[in-house]
Amino acid sequence: MIRKLLATSLAALMFAGAFAATGTASAAGELVLPAPTGPAAVGRSTLHLTDHSRRDPWVPERPRELMVSLYYPAQPGTGSPARYLSTEEARLLLEMQHREDLVSPRKLSETRTNARDHARPVPGRHPLLVLSPGFTLPRATLTVLTEDLASRGYLVALVDHAYESSGAAFPGGRMLTCVACAEVERTGDAGYRRVAQTRARDVSFVLDRLGTFGRLVDRGRIGIAGHSIGGNTAAVAMAGDPRFRAGVNLDGEYFEPVTGLSGRPFLMMGTETLHRPDGGDRTWPRDWPRFDGWKRWLTVAGSGHFSFIDLPVLAAQLGVTDPAAPLPGTRSGEITRAYTGAFFDQHLRSLPRPLLDGPSAEQPEVGFHSPQPTG
Repeated sequence: MIRKLLATSLAALMFAGAFAATGTASAAGELVLPAPTGPAAVGRSTLHLTDHSRRDPWVPERPRELMVSLYYPAQPGTGSPARYLSTEEARLLLEMQHREDLVSPRKLSETRTNARDHARPVPGRHPLLVLSPGFTLPRATLTVLTEDLASRGYLVALVDHAYESSGAAFPGGRMLTCVACAEVERTGDAGYRRVAQTRARDVSFVLDRLGTFGRLVDRGRIGIAGHSIGGNTAAVAMAGDPRFRAGVNLDGEYFEPVTGLSGRPFLMMGTETLHRPDGGDRTWPRDWPRFDGWKRWLTVAGSGHFSFIDLPVLAAQLGVTDPAAPLPGTRSGEITRAYTGAFFDQHLRSLPRPLLDGPSAEQPEVGFHSPQPTG
């Protein structure tokens, strides 16, 4: 799928998997993220991190910067409602995807979330998860999954990597847009490898820069997940940093090949059309034998590349569907949360999750694969 993007226009197609217009957007009502499935209330705090030891790969005159939303189990009734996006971030996202006709930036920005800014954290130490979004997508597009994981007892660091999204607000009134897009479109796979390598260093940097939230981290239970290139980042980061104990790739190709994870567990979940063993992406079969610990290869029938993030959930509320990815938005969110949460529960919290053992009548869309090495 990513190679198809390179053959045309990145900006024109990035919404194709979720917001293909075969319906009309409803002007009435607010957009709402689904309620988390865990028992805890969810808090959020925002961090600006600067790695002065590195130059930014896309804007070398500046040090590498990150914006991180920290989600955590919170004490109920504390904090104030957390906004989904700023209006300008929403405008830039819609503009990059050529979907200004779908919904107003203000309506998208005011999507009702479940987290509360500056809520008081639940005391104690919690497993930490680091999440990396797809290329050109702001970190907010992983909020459905992030809120759910926090409600289940995880501290979640959701990262915006500077100059790699449609637009992310940074301190000083700066809106950093996708400077990397032109370079990646020009260089193809080499550009995506550079993104994955850079992000792997980003997420390792995050582990040591959580400020006062560091006291909430159980340092022996750290995981990582990502969508698209963020999924490739998860594997690269695990290979280079043993602090990451488990990882999840949500529909990402391995532009940077996997080199082995020293027996640590890894979950791959993707579209049936692209990521079944005989599908279009050859990097999953190539790298599958290199995952040398507990592992699962799952595909989801009817899904598209964006079925693993927020966009289909919101598109469904706007009366928009994609005939190439007919899995309902509500269902795509349920599946992503169920399997990602079960994976981290089992491997970071030692809670057995039979959902991961094989096909389930309750999850008929999800296929399990275990291809044998060839050659």
